[in-house]
Amino acid sequence: MITFTPLSGAARSSRTVPLAYLLQVDDIRILLDCGSPDWNPENIETQSESGNGVIYPWQEYCDIVRKHAPEVDLVLLSHGDLVHSGLYAYAYCHWDLRAPCYTTLPVQAMARIATMEDVEGIRDEQEVDVEEEESNESAAAEGAGSSESHSPKLKNEPKKFVATVQEVHEAFDAVNTLRYSQPTHLQGKCQGLTITPFAAGHTLGGTIWKIRSPSAGTIVYAVNLNHMRERHIDGTVLYRPAAGGVFEPLARPDLFITDADRVNVVTSRRKDRDAALIDAISATLSSRSSLLLPCDSSTRLLELLVLLDQHWKYADFRFPICLLSRNGREMLTFVRSMMEWLGGTVSKEDVGVDGSGRTGGTRRRRGDDDADDEALGAFALRFKFLEFFPSPQSLLQTYSSKEPKLILAVPASLSHGPSRLLFSDFAVVPDNVVLLTSRGEEGTLGRILFDKWNNSQRGDDKWDKGRIGSNVMMDGAMTLKISSKVALQGAELEAFLAKEKAAKDREAAHQASMARNQRILEADEDESDEDSDSDSDEEDEVERALDESQMDTDEISNTGNGSPRKRKITKNEDDADWGLDIDEGLTKQLLSFDIYLKGNVSKATSFFKSAGGQTHRFRMFPYVEKKRRVDEYGETIDVGMWLRKGKVLENEAEDDATREARRNQAEGETEAPREPPSKFVTSEVEIQLACRLLFVDMEGLNDGRAVKMIVPQVNPRKMIIVHAQAAAADALIDSCANIRSMTRDIYAPSVGETVQIGQHTNSFSISLSDELLSTIKMSRFEDNEVGYVTGRVTSHFSSTIPILEPSGPTIPTPNANVLHAPRILGSRPIQILPRSTMIGELKLTALKSRLASVGVQAELVGEGVLICGAGARRDESSNSIQDTVAVRKTGRGRVELEGNVSDIYYVVRKEIYNLHALVAT
Repeated sequence: MITFTPLSGAARSSRTVPLAYLLQVDDIRILLDCGSPDWNPENIETQSESGNGVIYPWQEYCDIVRKHAPEVDLVLLSHGDLVHSGLYAYAYCHWDLRAPCYTTLPVQAMARIATMEDVEGIRDEQEVDVEEEESNESAAAEGAGSSESHSPKLKNEPKKFVATVQEVHEAFDAVNTLRYSQPTHLQGKCQGLTITPFAAGHTLGGTIWKIRSPSAGTIVYAVNLNHMRERHIDGTVLYRPAAGGVFEPLARPDLFITDADRVNVVTSRRKDRDAALIDAISATLSSRSSLLLPCDSSTRLLELLVLLDQHWKYADFRFPICLLSRNGREMLTFVRSMMEWLGGTVSKEDVGVDGSGRTGGTRRRRGDDDADDEALGAFALRFKFLEFFPSPQSLLQTYSSKEPKLILAVPASLSHGPSRLLFSDFAVVPDNVVLLTSRGEEGTLGRILFDKWNNSQRGDDKWDKGRIGSNVMMDGAMTLKISSKVALQGAELEAFLAKEKAAKDREAAHQASMARNQRILEADEDESDEDSDSDSDEEDEVERALDESQMDTDEISNTGNGSPRKRKITKNEDDADWGLDIDEGLTKQLLSFDIYLKGNVSKATSFFKSAGGQTHRFRMFPYVEKKRRVDEYGETIDVGMWLRKGKVLENEAEDDATREARRNQAEGETEAPREPPSKFVTSEVEIQLACRLLFVDMEGLNDGRAVKMIVPQVNPRKMIIVHAQAAAADALIDSCANIRSMTRDIYAPSVGETVQIGQHTNSFSISLSDELLSTIKMSRFEDNEVGYVTGRVTSHFSSTIPILEPSGPTIPTPNANVLHAPRILGSRPIQILPRSTMIGELKLTALKSRLASVGVQAELVGEGVLICGAGARRDESSNSIQDTVAVRKTGRGRVELEGNVSDIYYVVRKEIYNLHALVAT
């Protein structure tokens, strides 16, 4: 049985992102994608239905992911952007989402870059861990040495589930990577499942997941597809007209899960969109103005960079292309190492080869450039006009605000980070252009600007009508919240330093109190006067303290009440005992050997040992007899002693200059540069909009025409629609209802709604004996081998899995009357013919292709009839009828082969058999 539950990004929902779905196949729970919402939308407060407080868009989604995360058995990621993979790192480290995760290598790399860019941008402007820090401070005064002073968290401020950089690396290092069309047979609880990734287009490494279950059949999960070839990647393999339509391994699945977000959208031609983008950029830069292009940090950014680089080379521009991203350079380094995943025009430019196969251009000499230049793809992805800047401040230090330039800033939603900060200064300058390439998430500043542009267009020029709109002049005022981190000054800095000093004093006092209590306990503990078989740990402690006192010069002073003080120890390496720990600066807790009387000593009758074996022992001038530790192999060897001795010998062999240089290097490594004390502030800025605004769709997704054409050709038995608004989901359902061969089992569940398909199936494990395996005749069908088996189930004491062994030799009978029928003298015994079963579904187009490969012509005449042989050539000779064979599909699972007995007849029958799996007893 298959159970499907959308956690986010469902059909009939106003919020179509992020994407996260829970698919349960029998007892196996699979999480399909784990995207993150935008943590800083505009006007995020929403009153709860009960009126008890304020709720936020992501609270319900995060709560349900946290609830199901420990129960998930498998995670599959389809794309490397935030809406598909952004929350995986946090769920992995905090919500126990430790199930095996699979994706392709580019998706792993792109998702890592996108998540790191997002978490670094948010943590650089806002404090997301205030609750944890406050609880830690109250519990153990933790964080007293922190270098940041955080503004107090508001009562209604939402909790944002943002991971750290270390957590991002830890999570994505645990992801398993696959290649396209690589079937993987899972183990453990997921045993029996086979997953296979296929190219989805839209993003580098984007994946269509094919899941095969022995009980539930084939499930295909395909969201955010693009069948069109782009500059840096090829289109999806699901539909390729040049290859005959739908890709055969993905056709006719038992369950097809797809999105319908753009069913009502008509996208303009790519040539027109590219021309509009380039014309807007060229006109703005030629007028000595600048452009701000908000973009993502990994996936769709590559298509923009390739397009801009090609135009800059063609137009011979000298204007800078500035990329504001902390991880942009690292992203390109990842992509250069994965050139086999690229397609489009880049796949031919990467090695400098033109269309004729000759080497185009001149290769650089070895050593002229960096090591990356020697890597495959260095020529196509060099982007010599591109400059990287980690922050807006570094951009202004290089180029003034008056110089014309193209700025690519992350994120595309303008909710935080460099793009939002630049927009606040950029939008007030006339003739500047803000160029949007995506609609953005609902509620973000990017979506607000898109709606403002779309509402300003005429009815036929709106973005979903297949036209390229025009830029609009923005006017009016807009209030933005700008978050930043500023250094403490004046009274705030003094208060922070005082608080830090007080915390350090409390910690020092606490440590001193603990050390004093420890020494008192050591001094007051009762010691038994036993022989050499005393406790080894206690003896080691006493020996260590004794050796320290013998080799060092101790300054011992007593207080009035006899309590011990800390003693200052001066090391002398010449007289060092190699069994000692001679690390300098290490505080050692030593036993006190001051002479004092403890307890009521007036009752002591003798100083020496009594016959009872237990007496008082007085502490006097320290002397403890050294004892050698031995075991069954002789005296034990202290390995640490020889290591310490070698270290001392090395230090003695070094000169003073080398020793000083090494000490300075160690201090530099241990003492990292400390960040000045700072705080997070949020300010409201009112800006007067004066720039121009333009939207050009560069998302790289299928439009409604492509979706309505591809889905019927996939022809699934059942289908689930996700990631769509109500109007788009209804439009796709109505389109499929008009196709006679299309299934009527189409579901469009909302968030939290569960769809159950099929019946619950109990599966059991059984082992086939070697003797039985040698007798099975296997027949190949698609990706599997099928065979008929009969036997008896036995159990063995050495295995918990039952074994199927061959049954005894029996003569099968068709009915009971045969056993009692009288046998005629001299007649032969009745032989039962073997039963056979053909598995598969005959497709006349596939049969026609196979017959053409063996030299038999075939032609489709009418619906469900294939004419093979001479009759297909329209031959008027007398032998045309005798050499003609007709193949008809008369019903589901019924095929008729009609014709005279001839060579053509047997050739056609053989090819029909080859298209099926023939299972015989």
